[in-house]
Formats: sequence, C-alpha cells, structure tokens
Amino acid sequence: MTKIKYAILAVMGAVILAGSAVAQEPAAAEAVETVAEAAATTPAPDTVFVFNTLLFLVMGMVVMFMAAGFCMLEAGLVRSKNAATICLKNITLYAIATVMVWLIGYKVIYGVETGGYIGTLAIWGHKDADPLGQGYSDSSDWFFQMVFVATAASIVSGTIAERVRLWPFFIFTAILTGLIYPIQASWEWGGGWLDANYGFSDFAGSTLVHATGGWAALAAAIALGPRRGKYGPNGQINVIRGSSLPLATLGTFILWLGWFGFNGGSQLALGSLDDAISVSNIFVNTNMAAATGVITVVILCTFLKRKIDLSMALNGAIGGLVSITAEPLTPAVWQAALIGSVGGCIIFVVTPLLENLRIDDVVGAIPAHLFCGMWGTIIVPFSNSDATYLGQAVGIGANAVFVFFVSIVVWFLLKMIVGIRASAEEEDKGLDDSEIGAPAWPDFSAKPNPLQPAE
Repeated sequence: MTKIKYAILAVMGAVILAGSAVAQEPAAAEAVETVAEAAATTPAPDTVFVFNTLLFLVMGMVVMFMAAGFCMLEAGLVRSKNAATICLKNITLYAIATVMVWLIGYKVIYGVETGGYIGTLAIWGHKDADPLGQGYSDSSDWFFQMVFVATAASIVSGTIAERVRLWPFFIFTAILTGLIYPIQASWEWGGGWLDANYGFSDFAGSTLVHATGGWAALAAAIALGPRRGKYGPNGQINVIRGSSLPLATLGTFILWLGWFGFNGGSQLALGSLDDAISVSNIFVNTNMAAATGVITVVILCTFLKRKIDLSMALNGAIGGLVSITAEPLTPAVWQAALIGSVGGCIIFVVTPLLENLRIDDVVGAIPAHLFCGMWGTIIVPFSNSDATYLGQAVGIGANAVFVFFVSIVVWFLLKMIVGIRASAEEEDKGLDDSEIGAPAWPDFSAKPNPLQPAE
C-alpha cells in the first residue's frame, strides 16, 4: 500500500508541475511573439543595409544580362550579313552608357531640386559617410540605375538596324544616356516637377525607360528611312526574314528573366518582411503579364491571320512585360494578366500599322516599348489609387514631347554633319563587311563551288 501511495503522490506531483508549465506557456509564447514582431518591424540597421545592397547588386546583374538578351534578339531578327554589326553595337552601347552615367547622367537624375527640371552636371563619386543611415551602398545604387539607362539605348539599336552607320549611332547613344534619359528621369525618380506637382507614378519605367527608348527609336527610324527593298513603289510591303528565329527566341527568354531584376529590384529595398513579400508579388505579376501577352498574340494570329507569327509572339512577351513595368506591385494577379493581355493586343495591332505607315522597325521595338509603355503608364490608377489618370497623362505627354523632339533634332543634325546612313552598296552587301570587315558566321557564307570553272 505504501508503494501505491507514493506512486499516487508522484503522479499528482507530475500533474501539478505539468499544469504549472502549461500555465506558463502562453506567457512564454507571447513573449517570443513580441520579440519576433519587434525584430520584424525594426530590423537591425546593418541587416537592412546588407539586404538592400544585395538587392541592388543582384538585381542589377540580372538587368545587365538583358543586354545579352537584346543582342541575341536583334542578331536573330536581322539578316546574317548584319549580325556582327548588331553585336558590336550592343556591347559598345552598354560601355558608352556606363561611362556617360558616371560622367554626367547619375547626377542629372538625382541632383535635381524638388520640383525642378534638371539636376547638376557633375561626375558621380561614391559617398558612404553614413552607410547605415542611407540604408544601402552608394555604389550599389549607382550600378542598379546605370543598367536601366543602358536598356533604353538598346531599344534604339534594334529599330534602326541594317542601315545606320556605327559612329553616328554611338554619338547619339552618348547623348541619350548622358542627357536625354537622365533629364526626363529626374522629373519623376529624382523628385522633379512631375513627381512634385502631378504625382506621376512609374514604378520601374514603362515610360521613363521604355517609352523613352521607343520615342528615340521612332525619331531615328524617321530620320533614316526604311531599308532598301523593304517597300515597293506601288505600296507593297516586302517581308525581310531574319537570320535566326531560335536565336531571337533565346534573346526573348533572357529578357523575360532580366525583367524580374528590372521590376523586382525597383522595390529598392529588401530589408524587411514587407519588402520581401512585395518583391515576390512583383515577380508573379511580371511573369503573368508576359505570359498573357504571348497567349493573346498567339490566339489573335491563329484566328485572324491563320498562321502564328513567331516574331510577333516574342514581342507579345516583351509587350506584356513593358505594360506591367509601370506598376507591378499593386495589381492583383488577374489585373496583371489583363494588363499583359492588352499589351499583346497592342503588338498585334500596331506592328502592321507601322508597316502601312512605311516606318521600318526591324525588331518591332516601337510597338513593344513605346506603345505598350504608354499603355502600362496610363493604366496605373487601375490598381494604384495614389495615382491619377491626369497625372499619368501629363507624364506621358511630357516624356513624348521632350524625348522625340530632342532625338529627332539630334538625328537630323548628325545627318547633316556626318551622315547617318550606309551607302546603297554597303547596305546591299551588309554592314558586317563595311563596318566590321568580317561576317558573323563565316562558315555559312556563300563560297565558290570548286566544281564550277572560274569565269
């Protein structure tokens, strides 16, 4: 009996102790939750600094890879006799953008006074005197902003391929990346007059990057005129096939990947739970808009053209991506899908419209970047109540007038002073011969038949 009593007492004691522990669990759990919430809402400054800097650097590298995407897309859509030239243009324009943003561009964008029109003309130099107070490395921000500028220049390259001379293009690229792009970007991203007076909103640059490149490309196409043989004397439109649609498809996939850095990095922070969630949502909306852009073009081609145009489907992806770029954070997924789908419709309608207007756009950059850029910007208030349709329209109009006017003036000045177009003989032979001196694919070039006697 004694042993039984001791056993009962032991069990009762264990129950009492367990009850005491259970009573303490809510308090302990609440304390842990309180600490976790505090850590989530007020992360350590050095943690914020590291994650924000990492976002800029990694996303900047991803956006830089878009340069390869543009290069492959354009090399695939031009004829093989111009492919080496387009590659040289793309790597050189990236280098020019890098130097011009360092020498002048960055300070023009971010040296503007609140409500102003242009920043300071000065060379950028990193200043990390108070890194934790700033929240990110100064150099990481410069790098991220620089690759955006290079993207705008790449848009021009594809439109005017196969007939523009190299050095006039390089000169224009320096002006575009050093002055034209930075001035209009300062109006919004630098806190200038569009941001201060009209509440203009362009999250990642549907207008500030893509429409800017589109307007510059349109001005160049007008100044240059179409390629030889593109349009007949009786109004016929001749199709000029590119050298490699698989290469163009690879370029589009690279651009699609790069856009996650383009839009995701534009959150400009990764130092909190909210920022991480926002970047994730941006990725989903970006991907969805591209997907519906492609599907819309494929469906329209199937039912209205009876055959699916691959190059137009590729631009459907780019059009969807450009369309969502002005506001990739606030839309619900269905809204992102709708915005991208309209972008696909724009590609399908505007591409033949430009053809009928005899505006020769080799890669279809004007429909994808200019028209979809304007669409993506004007529709921002559809999902973001902080923006207004009036403010968005003012921003689109200001960008259009400034960029197109300055660009076409520069192109016509270059046309008068140095000449911008290759000769008829050079164009027929291919710019790889006149500008580079070697073809892109020598093994596939026409060779004499050894069985045929020489003349």
